[in-house]
Amino acid sequence: MKYIQLVVLALIIISCKKPEPQLAADTVITNGPIYTMDADNPQVEAVAIKADTFLYVGTNEGAEAFIGAKTKTIDLQGKTMTPGLVEGHAHIMGVGYNLLNVDLMKAKSYDEVVEMVKERASSTPEGEWIIGRGWHQDKWVEQPELTNGFPTHDLLSEAVPNHPVYLKHASGHAALANSKAMEMALISNETPQPSGGEIFKSVSGSPTGIFNETAQGLITKVIPNNTKENDEKALQLALEECFKYGITGFHQAGSGPDHINLYKEFAERGDLKLRLYVMLNGRDEGLLDEYFLKGIEEDLYDNQLTVRSVKLYADGALGSRGAWLLEEYSDAPGVHGHNVMPMDEIEEITKKAYKAGFQVCVHAIGDRANKEVLDIYERTFKLYPEGAPKEPRFRIEHAQHFHPNDIPRFAEMGVIPSMQAIHMASDRPWAIDRLGQQRIEWGAYMWQTLLQSGARIVNGTDAPVEPITPLASLYASVSRRTLKGNPEGGFEPSEKMTREQALRSYTLDAAFAAFREDRKGSIEVGKWADLTVFDNDLMTIPEDEILSTNVKMTIIGGEIVYEAE
Repeated sequence: MKYIQLVVLALIIISCKKPEPQLAADTVITNGPIYTMDADNPQVEAVAIKADTFLYVGTNEGAEAFIGAKTKTIDLQGKTMTPGLVEGHAHIMGVGYNLLNVDLMKAKSYDEVVEMVKERASSTPEGEWIIGRGWHQDKWVEQPELTNGFPTHDLLSEAVPNHPVYLKHASGHAALANSKAMEMALISNETPQPSGGEIFKSVSGSPTGIFNETAQGLITKVIPNNTKENDEKALQLALEECFKYGITGFHQAGSGPDHINLYKEFAERGDLKLRLYVMLNGRDEGLLDEYFLKGIEEDLYDNQLTVRSVKLYADGALGSRGAWLLEEYSDAPGVHGHNVMPMDEIEEITKKAYKAGFQVCVHAIGDRANKEVLDIYERTFKLYPEGAPKEPRFRIEHAQHFHPNDIPRFAEMGVIPSMQAIHMASDRPWAIDRLGQQRIEWGAYMWQTLLQSGARIVNGTDAPVEPITPLASLYASVSRRTLKGNPEGGFEPSEKMTREQALRSYTLDAAFAAFREDRKGSIEVGKWADLTVFDNDLMTIPEDEILSTNVKMTIIGGEIVYEAE
């Protein structure tokens, strides 16, 4: 009798057991909120993932139908999930090398910069180069005596006399070298000024140690190349940094053949994981010829790597007065900035790239540079109306300052402004000195005006110019304030983005700018399962809490690549 009861009980348990679904998910994530960036289904509770794509997007109850015996379940417990964030413009090797070299981003004075270099010198054999990056004189709380708006090498040379030192400005468009470095590069009072750049000099004619724009090449040409081993370390560090901050895709703003080969090696082993969208270094003629002949490389190594665009440079940075302006700088009479790459050369490469099916991405910050680049794009589109890409999606990188007449041209021609909102937060307090009130109000950091005209904005950080964290750029996008919260109400508040616009600039529009809005950028069935999880609801929390929000998990193609402890 007892045996029969056990059999009956077993049959009851078997009959009550939930049947295995016809199509079981590998992972089911529930209990959002989940913001999808899908206009038809903007907010859901749960998703189901099979392999690397979304199988289901909807309610918690609906997702249960995809849970099988081997399905991994993740309960968000009210944490917020969005499409995986995409860094729209940065330098991945620079991010890694900033961690390997002397990181000067947090230095609050020139004295602190010198002390940091001096400390590195104490553990570096004499004669070896010391490289650093990240200093910005306008962010120092204590100002040294400046020449032409910049520090001189004297204090650095006195503190570190036996090591050549090269310290790149945060913008990447200027650098400070000590006397040992200048000696090795044979820099003297008689060294001629290079085209597109400037060796800053004192009243007596002696080099101050500042090398602006193309003048940096006079020093960098004598610095030994990085080793393959260090390149691998830098790339690995950069990848870990990206995952920690919720970044699932990355628009790499200019790479040469050695680094492209390194990305391929990582991707082939499955170590890249990050969806890397690479712009070719437009200064490498041989590289361009090779790729224009063989064509674009798309979604290589299980969708990790794409090479299909070209990076060019029209001007320099606003901070070093290298941005190319139509009118002179407000704080430097007679100075208009620099055209760092001849415009006829940019136009020639643009036309070749267009015919070969490559996207063109030109760095342009000043209003003159933006106008010249838009003119080149317009001529190119008219010259090859047939047999060229129907939607080239050309970009302007940074796109910080325009003449008002040029703002509507972006939407009219389908040109994408790739704008890093964090630059406004960092630069706006002093940018008004460079441009003056009128030019700031009419044409600088014009996010909402561009969006209302129909343009799509791609956001980012330009790391290592700024830290890689997207949350700082998202905060700047919606607040128009510095990271210290100034001013109340924000700079030119009518140009703020909404929360939805800001998130879109880091997801769906970033995917569009890389020709992949059909596979990523939103949470929809059939798209890649790239996701970022936050501990706060970015769409509803008070503005001031955005900066204290943390990334809890990063998922790429259904694989957890980062999980906060």
